[in-house]
Amino acid sequence: MLNEKIAKLVNEQVNKEFYSSYLYLDFANYLADEGLDGFSHWYEIQAREELDHGMMMRRYLIDNGLPCTCAAIAKPDKKLSSVDDVLKAGLEHEQYVTSLINNIYAEAFALKDFKTMQFLDWFIKEQGEEEKNAEDLIKKMSVFGKDAKGLYALNQELAARVYAPSTTGPAM
Repeated sequence: MLNEKIAKLVNEQVNKEFYSSYLYLDFANYLADEGLDGFSHWYEIQAREELDHGMMMRRYLIDNGLPCTCAAIAKPDKKLSSVDDVLKAGLEHEQYVTSLINNIYAEAFALKDFKTMQFLDWFIKEQGEEEKNAEDLIKKMSVFGKDAKGLYALNQELAARVYAPSTTGPAM
């Protein structure tokens, strides 16, 4: 049985992952309105991945005999006025999520909850990848986004992204 505090933190993280999905859909909507369908598509896939992460955590609770309580998902409150705003907000959000995962891991470590630590190992690696992807997108926008042809090519590159459910993460 999971420690009560760990169960509470994981349950809260389910909601935060669903919020992340909602936030990225908001980003996708903004980018679609700007005519950047490739950028929008990239964030739609991000939204699906975040939903998957929440479902993985939900399943972890259920598999450990604990209920998962759904909470209200807050409305995204980012004020977006440019593509750069979206990309920077995406990186900041990934850094925030990393801190949340790290906090759960630290609590599990303190309680010698090795099962939860092992479960979270995948998320820690995933967050490293998420932050790098967000940083790379900011760099690409900085290099190519100021030129119309470069922005067009970057938009096309992002449109080619394909959603693939995790085959290496915790089972759903």
